[in-house]
Amino acid sequence: MTEKITTFKPSLSLFDATMIVAGSMIGSGIFIVSADMLKDMGSAGWLLAAWLITGFMTLTAALSYGELSAMFPKAGGQYVYLKEAYNPLIGFLYGWSFFAVIQTGTIAAVAVGFAKFAGYFFPALAWEDVNTFAVLGLKIHYAQLVAIVLIMFLTFINTKGIQAGKIIQTIFTSTKLLSLFGLLIAGFIAFKWDVWTANWQDAWTMQHLTKTGGSISFEPLIKGAALGAMASAMVGSIFSSDAWNNVTFIAGEIKNPKRNIGLSLFLGTLIVTLIYILINVVYLATVPLHELAFAKDNRVALSASEAIFGSWGTIIIAVMIMISTFGCNNGLILAGARVYYTMANDKLFFKQVGTLNKNAVPEWALWIQCAMACILCLSGKYGDLLDMVSFIVVIFYVLTIAGIFILRKKYPDADRPYKAFGYPVLPIVYILMGISFCTLLIVYKPQFTWPGLIITLIGIPLYYLAVSNKKPTE
Repeated sequence: MTEKITTFKPSLSLFDATMIVAGSMIGSGIFIVSADMLKDMGSAGWLLAAWLITGFMTLTAALSYGELSAMFPKAGGQYVYLKEAYNPLIGFLYGWSFFAVIQTGTIAAVAVGFAKFAGYFFPALAWEDVNTFAVLGLKIHYAQLVAIVLIMFLTFINTKGIQAGKIIQTIFTSTKLLSLFGLLIAGFIAFKWDVWTANWQDAWTMQHLTKTGGSISFEPLIKGAALGAMASAMVGSIFSSDAWNNVTFIAGEIKNPKRNIGLSLFLGTLIVTLIYILINVVYLATVPLHELAFAKDNRVALSASEAIFGSWGTIIIAVMIMISTFGCNNGLILAGARVYYTMANDKLFFKQVGTLNKNAVPEWALWIQCAMACILCLSGKYGDLLDMVSFIVVIFYVLTIAGIFILRKKYPDADRPYKAFGYPVLPIVYILMGISFCTLLIVYKPQFTWPGLIITLIGIPLYYLAVSNKKPTE
């Protein structure tokens, strides 16, 4: 009789954990979002400022999470931190939002991104109406089917044990980091001083860019609107920089987690932040501002690559994005399932999801995550949901970092092998910046806020339903 496995196997090194942080962060966003950011702000200076602010927030949050990961070095990550700092309801609301759209929606969007760029090599995947068919009233694109196959394939691989997922993550993250470094080097070699100089004229005049027909207009923004424009633009940079906390979900599988999770958070976010800022410098040094803002399908990286490599640029970027999205999705799938596993063990998710298979991984949690991501792929609404979920993501980050203050009062004598860097100043700065970002979105871009709030609030009745169902058996 096979022995039942009830605990995770710590088998991931610091390098593996860092690859999960970096690999989960770098998807397709950095290749695309700068176009919309330029439409919102219309200047080179403010574009880089938005990425610098996002990078500062990401690094500050990662350094703060180091304390929490050292205090609670077990599977579940942010869900566990919120539950311990506040109460099970707050933890559940995060876990529910994570399952309903944050993680599964990201998996869906990244998978479709992979399929779309595969369209450069397989015409049937090109995002055109002719490449669709109808099933049960749904208009389905062949790229959506490829995305579903990719999600199912990576889910299957990850059911075979943490080692299989680790190998894919290490290979693909290393490859995309080397590719990005290669693009940076080539971009600086191809640096066009005339383009750079032109792009930095009026670099700190914030303006809204619009295109009517073939003409582009620049509309200067008043101060109040400028703050809203910055918040709107940062939706893209924050989305591109998200998922850095995925490594905390797999704490039970990391060697020496009290040390290595905090270090991997710092190293991974630092590497990616530097790459993101330098990549945007390359964009601004190779392509005129208005061409970046209105690049076809927002593919700013494609415009830059064509300027650097000529006709080969399209193929190079398509391959880079396919590698990037493949590795990113593996990290998201691997880590996300551990949250539902932990919730199930708290009797707040389906019971079977809280079990491990013979390979010491939560197979049921992986497949239920897969099912939800595939549904979002078919719905075609993942993109809309993700645009609107940055608000909720930042709210939960703010609550989690505020939880450091609560936990220091709640458990003053708890073992803290690592303490939040810059405490209390940096955590307070992050909290203020996060609240400011969310407030500006509420005021100036309500369409980015209310859908995410509704999704989260749906979790309240679900939580009480789960609690009422578990009481009779306790």
